[in-house]
Amino acid sequence: MTQNSRGQARGIERLYLDFDSFFASVEQHFNPDLRGRPVGVVPLDSLHTGCIAVSRQAKALGVKSGATILKAREIVPDMIFVVARHDVYVRLHKRILNVIDTVVPVAHVRSIDEVVCNLLPSESDDTTNLALRLKAALATAFSDVLTCSIGMAPTELLAKIAAERDKPDGVRLIQAEDLPQALADIDLDDLPGISKGMRARLEAAGVHDFTGLWALAPKQSRAIWGSVEGERFWNGLHGYHTERAPTKKSMFGHSRMLPQDWRNPEKVKICARLLTESAGRRVRRANVRATKLSLSFRGGGSRNSSGQRSDDKHWSWEGSFAPARDDHSFMTALGDGLTEAKRSLPFQPRSVSVMIHGLIGEADIMTDLFAASHGVSGGAQDTADRAKWEKVSDLMDGLRAKMGPQALSMGPQTDVPGGYVGAKIAFGRIPEAEDFSGPPVADGDTHFVTF
Repeated sequence: MTQNSRGQARGIERLYLDFDSFFASVEQHFNPDLRGRPVGVVPLDSLHTGCIAVSRQAKALGVKSGATILKAREIVPDMIFVVARHDVYVRLHKRILNVIDTVVPVAHVRSIDEVVCNLLPSESDDTTNLALRLKAALATAFSDVLTCSIGMAPTELLAKIAAERDKPDGVRLIQAEDLPQALADIDLDDLPGISKGMRARLEAAGVHDFTGLWALAPKQSRAIWGSVEGERFWNGLHGYHTERAPTKKSMFGHSRMLPQDWRNPEKVKICARLLTESAGRRVRRANVRATKLSLSFRGGGSRNSSGQRSDDKHWSWEGSFAPARDDHSFMTALGDGLTEAKRSLPFQPRSVSVMIHGLIGEADIMTDLFAASHGVSGGAQDTADRAKWEKVSDLMDGLRAKMGPQALSMGPQTDVPGGYVGAKIAFGRIPEAEDFSGPPVADGDTHFVTF
């Protein structure tokens, strides 16, 4: 155990567990016929889509995540493609957490396939055995195709780097005394938190490699990042713990790539409505109100060498309203945004995004000064109308909870290709059971691409 300049012991205190090719591995776990084969997971049953995950076997043959089906088939003609089943992944994720907890308590869930565990001194004395016990417990509870890479280090950042250094199915330990030599060969782009923009800032500051990054002083890092995050990164990289303040939710939003036959105005309206419904339900479950709604579209762009398209055209609109939690208020705002889009949107959209924001906690809402004044905008009549629509929204939520998510809808029931509107898994966000708008999909009900 190393003593640092701040008088803090820097032992092995964090374990980072990162599952390998998680979505694809889950599909192989539930369908043994897929094991050992190159598999791609795509968002919808269409030839004109890209892989959101590929199996270890596909990666070994040169297929990267994000490659289109057509591009992947050029590389691996017999590659198998399945449609993502997000509710299945979430259910398995929860079972995985229970198994990990039997070996070492989970401290933080960072994403659907990444967790952090805090280690006691007794656990850090035998890290190799701990990692092997974790892997054995997961293999026994599930199957040996559901592999993970484990990194252990003084801080979470270093443990995450360690896990990513030894993929797939690896175990890597980074000791404080081994730094910076242990990471001298790592590319800056491979470090968590170093985006393309941050790489450009580092280059402008004369930092071109890990040795240069390591040599920065804490205040220099803060200046390059432009915030306290730079100093937090420096601390994590050098083995010093820094506590983060709890984050406060600032918005509820969803986006959707539109299949070719959904890029007409009527289908765009349907998709935007469904996204708004889902975001509105999340607002109510969080017991907050919102004051703004943003509607955005992306389009254009050309494909790169891997077949991915970068959407370089962007259009957005924002509307404001009195603090609300009801679907009527949200749909009214969305209608205004769609009307403006019909008038001024200059391109055919390939994706649509709806964000409900300007959140206010119920306890923070001040009584409307005009609430008792009849005939004034925002006064008694508007307050009464909002209360009525809130009751309607609450009633609909209650009926969905009792009778199923498809029991009621603000408009015609419509199945968007790929399903899971508003309930896709994103980094840092794992949908709740209430987010899923359709009936649950059985674990073994693999959805193969038909094209």
